[in-house]
Amino acid sequence: MEKTFIVAEIGINHNGDLQLAKKLIDAAVVAGCDAVKFQKRTVDKVYTQEYLNSPRQSPWGTTQREQKEGLEFGKEEYDELDRYCREKNILWYASAWDVDSQKFLRQYNCKYNKVASAMLTNDALITEIAQEGKYTFIATGMSNYDEIDHAIEIFERYNCPYELMHCNSTYPMPVEDANLRMVYSLADKYQCKVGYSGHEEGTLVSTCAVAMGATSIERHITMNKEMYGSDQRASIEPYELCLLVKDIRDTERLLGTGEKVLSDAEKAVREKLRG
Repeated sequence: MEKTFIVAEIGINHNGDLQLAKKLIDAAVVAGCDAVKFQKRTVDKVYTQEYLNSPRQSPWGTTQREQKEGLEFGKEEYDELDRYCREKNILWYASAWDVDSQKFLRQYNCKYNKVASAMLTNDALITEIAQEGKYTFIATGMSNYDEIDHAIEIFERYNCPYELMHCNSTYPMPVEDANLRMVYSLADKYQCKVGYSGHEEGTLVSTCAVAMGATSIERHITMNKEMYGSDQRASIEPYELCLLVKDIRDTERLLGTGEKVLSDAEKAVREKLRG
């Protein structure tokens, strides 16, 4: 079985704190993840002025703008995150929420791109991403087949390699809504690799997704689920991340080859019991 690609989604759970972001990177390294992921937005491009001016209490102020801008890293912070990930020998990439953010990320020459579920129908953005030709993870939460078809058409138009990710975009997701058979359905319909991007509490669903054939797993991580932030409760803490990575690697081993083979130990039992 091919090794599952495991991504620790830091997203905006760093709460605008570079040191906290580094601690989350450290947690991913200790757990044995393959990569960490962030999110990048140009606030004035993603949200309307009316929305940004509306009230919202946060550690940064009393408006949506202050909250959104408080969660964003700029070039100085990304330069340091890029350096730190190289030092820790872990890959990083980010999901852009607008074209300007995708162009910003391009300077770091990350190995992968990501289309967030919310951006699947943003033709301008996904065209910008597809034109780069980098292997791209495409989350399918909130989407129907027509929308997925259309996104894939754009990626295939530019010969951009991609991997779909089954996803349910509720935070946190009730486990009964996981619908993991969608991993099979997407793989069968589109004849491509299919991963799983989870927002549930705990690690069981994500481990089961690997047993169902998911080729990548992405989970939000946090240092503490009680911290400020809309994604914290749908995240897993460092000890859970370590458990998840261990269980995924164990699952890869226990699935075996599907060939009927008698082990030496079983042959010995056969000799004893069958004579």
